[in-house]
Amino acid sequence: MKKIESSRAPAAIGPYSLAIVTNKLPFVSGQLPLDPDTGKVVGVSAAQQIEQCLKNVSAIAKTAGTAIHATVKTTVLLTDLGEFAAVNEIYSQFFKDPYPARACYQVVALPKGVRVEVEAVIGLE
Repeated sequence: MKKIESSRAPAAIGPYSLAIVTNKLPFVSGQLPLDPDTGKVVGVSAAQQIEQCLKNVSAIAKTAGTAIHATVKTTVLLTDLGEFAAVNEIYSQFFKDPYPARACYQVVALPKGVRVEVEAVIGLE
């Protein structure tokens, strides 16, 4: 296993790695909509926040030697599935056909009071 760290993504806020590469797949931990420079939450709505989450995933992918378009699986956690359509609109700007497999769940709460979190499994290019 190889640990991935990136100065272009927010540091882990708990006992976990930003990403681990094993069997040629980077597994990216759930990314919150945090600005990597300030550690502050970016955006208010889930649509605004998922954009920052996916920018963070992209930065980690680059550090791992790949790119976000090589993502094979994501998991999206939302505090309100009512924001699903708006999140999909932003999500589709980061991924093109063939889209990654995805699961999306509504959860009661997320760290730092955010509205969305995204984890990913990415193929190495």
